[in-house]
Amino acid sequence: MTATAWFKDWFNSPYYHQLYFKRDETEAAAFINKLIEHLKPEQGAEMLDVACGKGRHSIRLTDKGFKVTGIDLSEDSIREAKENESENLEFFVHDMRLPFRINYFDYAFNFFTSFGYFKTRREHDNAIRTIAQSLKPNGIFVMDYLNVHYAEDHLVHTSEKQIDDVNYYITKWFDETHFYKKIVIEDENLEEPLEYTEKVAKFSVEDFTEMFAYQGLQIQEVFGDYLFNDYDVKKSPRLIMIARKVISQ
Repeated sequence: MTATAWFKDWFNSPYYHQLYFKRDETEAAAFINKLIEHLKPEQGAEMLDVACGKGRHSIRLTDKGFKVTGIDLSEDSIREAKENESENLEFFVHDMRLPFRINYFDYAFNFFTSFGYFKTRREHDNAIRTIAQSLKPNGIFVMDYLNVHYAEDHLVHTSEKQIDDVNYYITKWFDETHFYKKIVIEDENLEEPLEYTEKVAKFSVEDFTEMFAYQGLQIQEVFGDYLFNDYDVKKSPRLIMIARKVISQ
């Protein structure tokens, strides 16, 4: 697999969804509830779910009375997400590095560290530009990322998981600029094990502040977990930033 496109194949894999999203749906629902309670969007607000996967967050947002558009690079994920489309819910295969609907949305979201995996800083800047441009003036962007410092201190270097008779052998490490995760998959339906290596950039709140500002986004609030507790650089597992579009793109 090439270093530039590991995520294209991995995010399309059924094993990716099995490993990450057979998780506690209650937590996901609680986070969306807490987020909407905090943001207090108007009914019918237009929302963009960037890197939406199969659309689980998009669906919950639509159920709450909002008009939601989900975009994702994975054709397989969007194909499945489209089964849930409705008058107020639509999905598109789209690369977040490329423009998508200018000055259109009231809110944009990027959940579950669905960022940081491009090869260059310019590509990441392009993705932030896409999101900023998609928002109306004064629109709100919420970024849910890992907390680099917490992740370093709590890294579990090796682990194993068995899900539906599929075995996952996981090895994690990091260097000065990235986190890495090698995933070896053993499934009796496979002729030989599959192997993927994730690579996610170590972006701090200072990095995001700079990237956002360059695209006209100003961070308003920072939280450290899905319960919206205050962000602590050493103790918080997540880095959840709420930014406002302060200039028209």
